[in-house]
Amino acid sequence: MADDWRRCLLTTPSDIRQLLHGVSRVAVLGARPASYAHKAAYYVPEALQDMGLTIVPVVVHDHVEPRILGEPVYRRLVDVPGQLDLVDVFRRPEDLPGHVDDILARAPRAVWFQSGIRNDAVAETLARAGIQVVQDRCLMIDYRNHGRR
Repeated sequence: MADDWRRCLLTTPSDIRQLLHGVSRVAVLGARPASYAHKAAYYVPEALQDMGLTIVPVVVHDHVEPRILGEPVYRRLVDVPGQLDLVDVFRRPEDLPGHVDDILARAPRAVWFQSGIRNDAVAETLARAGIQVVQDRCLMIDYRNHGRR
């Protein structure tokens, strides 16, 4: 039973589809404002919002606007009120360990590392805490293909 945590590492299309069908409110860790509209950390959450998801921007950079995509901005996941179905992560792999405590304290159902983001040690830590983890996939593409109700 020691490897039960591996079930929280979602890789198959059916696992991802099942996760996405239950998602409605997404915190975007590393969200960017409209001045970065050319960056995935802006246009992916924008597209997800257009697809009907509620987006909660969590900004980790120095310049913080009070709202992104019309939603109030938070500095840490633990400061976000209410339920979070998923944390969509736009941070470099080497920056992820610095967010582990915040993610664990918030205890979302799932964490999604965007395309190009993979950190197996962090994924294991989250999975061992019972948090589902998807690595190196685009939430916008997968939600468009599998998550819409």
